Amino acid sequence: MDKNLLSNRVKTMGESATLTMAQMARDLKSRGVDIVDMTLGEPDFDTPCDIKNAAKKALDEGYTKYTPVPGLPMLRKAIVNKLKRDNNLDYNIDQIVVTNGAKQAIANACLALLNPGDEVILLTPYWVSYDSIVKIAEGVPVLVSAGIDQDFKIKPQQLEAAITDKTKMVMFSSPVNPTGSVYSHEELEGLAKVLKNYPGIYILSDEIYEYINFGSGHASIASFDYIKDRVIVINGMSKGFAMTGWRIGYMAADADVAKSCVKVQSQFTSGANSLGQVASAYALDHGVYKEMIDIFNERRKVFIKLLKEVPGFKVNEPTGAFYLFPDISYYFGKSNGKITINNSVEFSDYMIREAHVASVPGTPFGAQECIRLSYATSMENIIEATKRIKEFVKGFE
Repeated sequence: MDKNLLSNRVKTMGESATLTMAQMARDLKSRGVDIVDMTLGEPDFDTPCDIKNAAKKALDEGYTKYTPVPGLPMLRKAIVNKLKRDNNLDYNIDQIVVTNGAKQAIANACLALLNPGDEVILLTPYWVSYDSIVKIAEGVPVLVSAGIDQDFKIKPQQLEAAITDKTKMVMFSSPVNPTGSVYSHEELEGLAKVLKNYPGIYILSDEIYEYINFGSGHASIASFDYIKDRVIVINGMSKGFAMTGWRIGYMAADADVAKSCVKVQSQFTSGANSLGQVASAYALDHGVYKEMIDIFNERRKVFIKLLKEVPGFKVNEPTGAFYLFPDISYYFGKSNGKITINNSVEFSDYMIREAHVASVPGTPFGAQECIRLSYATSMENIIEATKRIKEFVKGFE
């Protein structure tokens, strides 16, 4: 077809870098190449049997019809209870919207709140889709960056300096994808105190990795009452319960914001799938998948130790999610006689081709000096990947 007939929106839209590298890994595997894939943010565990049984029971009980756009009442009540139990946050059922994955909750919020030209501050590094979702909603992303020396977490004065009269939203995750860093209660309070002075700014807090936390526990910026009515809490079932394919996300927000997001969703997808919602209500009522989290923590400790042994790699010690985000800029400008590495995209590309280790470059996350490596894979793969990375970089020293 004539590509000029495509919309400007889609022609300027980038593809998800994570999915692009994952597809490249699959293509190489299909050709018989032994790839260690560290691209996807997907737990390598099956959904717990009791959650699956809840879905089977729901099927037998006839939960096979359309669901209400904001979600089944049983799930919305379970979310209200979860937010109070785990986060000490008070919400009513009309402030909860169930979505087809957490990504849709983010898109709903942007489409409901942003006008053309509104600025959205992205705490950087950020999840790859934030930038594209903001642009689809005709907003303008404004990047506020923190490097590895700050544990990839911005400071209040950086946020203050980025705010203009066009700022409509601040968007971030904690635990952070791609870095695994976790904002503490005190660090969030510093940001909240800045935002207290700007009543026209919404705060989108992506807390999808809440349960994948190995430190002092999860803190939500919605816990500060003086900005809570402007906070949109995003969460979902994929990470903490190994339910990626069930596609259930949710948001908690001011009732008017929630109602507006329901309106948006009603015109795109309607309600999320019925069986996934019933299973999610059961999962939230019965608590976190602790065994999986303990295993992730063991992998994290080993992977940090091994990556720190790779010459030229700068590695912090994140306490959440299941990623490491090493700074590999030491190798920029270095050559092995055949190729020269100039950025993280080239580093990731050469590494999958030469060392057969699949990673995601940091550039689409707003941090071109880093690469993302997921340890949502076996300990065997973690050890083998690090061994291959060490061999790969030898030629560039």
